[in-house]
This record gives sequence, C-alpha cells and structure tokens, in this order.
Amino acid sequence: RRQVLSRQHPAQARREDVLVANLDQLFAVFAFGDPPLHPRMLDRFLVVAEHAGLDAVIVANKLDRESDAQRAVFETYAKLGYPVLYTCAHRGDGIASLRERIDGHVSAFAGASGVGKSSLLNAIDPDLALKVGATSDHTTKGRHTTRVATLHRVGEGYVADTPGIRELGVWELPDEKLDACFVEMRPFLGGCGFRDCRHRSEPDCAIKRAVEDGAISAERYESYRRLLEGDER
Repeated sequence: RRQVLSRQHPAQARREDVLVANLDQLFAVFAFGDPPLHPRMLDRFLVVAEHAGLDAVIVANKLDRESDAQRAVFETYAKLGYPVLYTCAHRGDGIASLRERIDGHVSAFAGASGVGKSSLLNAIDPDLALKVGATSDHTTKGRHTTRVATLHRVGEGYVADTPGIRELGVWELPDEKLDACFVEMRPFLGGCGFRDCRHRSEPDCAIKRAVEDGAISAERYESYRRLLEGDER
C-alpha cells in the first residue's frame, strides 16, 4: 500500500504531486454551513484512504451551524463504520476526542479551504498559532491560508496540515480494485455473474441488486460510478 496523499500536479496534467507520505491516518474535515458539504468529495477522500491503507476519520466541524439535513448525511457514514467526530473549534466541542485520535499517529487533515482545519489544530495546541482565513461570502470557498503541507507535532502525534485540496486524487488504483474501496460493497464482491463485472450495465450484477434492495445507497453507488468513469478522480 502507498501511504501517501496526492493530487494532480498543478503544472503538468498527468503527473502526480505527492503532498505527504508515510501516514497511517486521514482526517476528512468537512463543515456544517459554509463551505457546503459535498458527499462526492467525502467519498473520494474515503477511497483515497482505503486505497492507501489509512484509517479514515470524518470530522464534522462548525457544529454551531448544525442542520438536521447535514447531520443526517454524516450519520450515513457513521453507519458504514467510519468514526465521525462532531467539533466546533471556537467552542471546544469534540476537541478532546480529536486530540485522542491524533495521539500515537501520523495523520493528515484533508478538506476544502474554509472548513476549519487550522482552527481545529490551534484549538488542540494554541502554541501552533496557525493562520486562519474566513470563507468568502461570494464564492463560499475558503481562502487558502495553508500553502504547503506542513508536519506539526500535536500532542503525542504528528499532523500534516495540507492545502485546501479539492483536487486530492486517486492514483494508481486499477478499475477492478475500486469497488473494494467502498466498504459496503465488499460483502457482495464475487457474487456477480461475470468475474470482471464493473457494476455498470452488466447483467446479473450483485452490486446493482444490492443498490436496488437498499443495502447500498444510490448516492454512494453514483460516487463509485463517477470515480470509475474518471469524472471524480
């Protein structure tokens, strides 16, 4: 397994840009309110973690802006077995639990700018004094205050605070191994009529049957399909 986080190189279209290596844990940081929650991005981050052999932890920050609809989305991932931490950097909600998850690990915080990655790290260790930026009212995208991946000693662990990486990508993942990166698909793998089934239009597909039966959500299946076709990689 390649324990790295990568994105497309900003200057060369088909070149991998390794952001940070030698990790064992990925915090996928999202927020209530702004910037908006994009489940497709969250699914991509989880695939990145599964492919790299990283433990994935979902952080739902800005709890003071919580909505029932967004809470329901996060809860669907908790039901899949992913730990979900509900946090609020300025109130201190969930900070102790976050610190416990960091201890003893080399982790990365990944997420769009404006979700509060630097604020969370500052809440854990104010001595870090990381620069914090506001979310733009016009674009709902955060201003990039972290320019490069920086490794910080945080408590008894290390955290790489990565740039706002909407483009965090899936590299060197063959199509035939993508389905295994969706944890809820694993029980059904091997049940298709064709050994090379990609779960698109093939007949006798166990994955599509599971979607129809509600065992796999249509939204997660759509994320799989888009990643398979390259739309979200």
